Amino acid sequence: MSAPGGRIHAFDWLRGVAVVVMIQTHALVLLQKGLEKDALYSWLVRIDGLVAPSFIFSAGFALALVQVRAALASLAKGGAEGLAARKAQALKTLKRVGEVLLVASIVNAIWFRVFREPKWLLRIDILHCIGLALLLVLPLLVLLATRPQLLRWTMLGLAALVFGASPLLEGVTGFWSIFVNTRVGAIDDTLGTTFPLFPWAGYVFLGASFGATVAMMKQEHELWGWWALLWGLGVIFWVTDGFWRQLYPPHNFWVTNPANAAQRWTLVLSVVALFRIVEVGVPSSKTSKLAVLVGTFGASSLSAYFFHEMLLYEHHVGVFTKLFRERCDWVTWWPVLGALVFATWVCVKLWDRVDPRLRAALATKRT
Repeated sequence: MSAPGGRIHAFDWLRGVAVVVMIQTHALVLLQKGLEKDALYSWLVRIDGLVAPSFIFSAGFALALVQVRAALASLAKGGAEGLAARKAQALKTLKRVGEVLLVASIVNAIWFRVFREPKWLLRIDILHCIGLALLLVLPLLVLLATRPQLLRWTMLGLAALVFGASPLLEGVTGFWSIFVNTRVGAIDDTLGTTFPLFPWAGYVFLGASFGATVAMMKQEHELWGWWALLWGLGVIFWVTDGFWRQLYPPHNFWVTNPANAAQRWTLVLSVVALFRIVEVGVPSSKTSKLAVLVGTFGASSLSAYFFHEMLLYEHHVGVFTKLFRERCDWVTWWPVLGALVFATWVCVKLWDRVDPRLRAALATKRT
């Protein structure tokens, strides 16, 4: 059995698989137009709908796990030393969140002419959503990290608030619509948001409740107890979707309704459960070649996101779109997808070598 304080590989695998599925999702642009009517295409799109919840849920889980473990360790040290350790961990986390938002802004700068039209820096995609949601939750995590029981219930309550309010915020207009819905027109008729904080930030809070639980657990059954609570709530909301449809004014059920969110987090939690069973039941699985490959993407999901988008879409290096956009049938699409996944993996591995040296060089300059 994995040590309670050890690494939770199930979430590394969840992020890693989500990266691969994300690459597949974006690679659908390489298929011929007529294939969108095929049953296989529809099946892939349904699976693709779990990518964003997986990433956002995992981000909340990891943030809470790190903060609570650091806080509990600081209590053992006590005094000024413990406070210093907590502060250092919070600053490290804040720096990491800043990196997420930086990469998000770089991607916007590449896709749009932000120097001519700075408004595009306000376009919120999935990385912006994750970064902003983590910024919102971080103060609460730091404040309540030494009280993980209270923290996990607080996070669950905030998740319920976000999911519950989302259908009511679809009508918000003006500047604040950037953060709460996908309505175009916050500044003009071109600027909109792909992943607003409502409902997507709800998955951060939900993941944080799970992360706080795992961080304080002493026995494996504690993980499964909280998993069962979240999974059970998801099933209840999912099967009562008719009630939730009628409860709210007309809204986009497949985006903002709590029952739809519940379906997504229930399926994501089911994948987490499967991975955790494998992780605990088959200890050798953590060192298998497949786990190492998936874990590479899981541990470097930010760079994987950036590199696969560049390889697909960027004007100068996006060779896959240049060569294959709307040209692949199903027979040719799969090997092209495999090549894209492999090319992304190579870029990630190369960056993993460059990144620490670059950080060391920047640190030397600052000192």
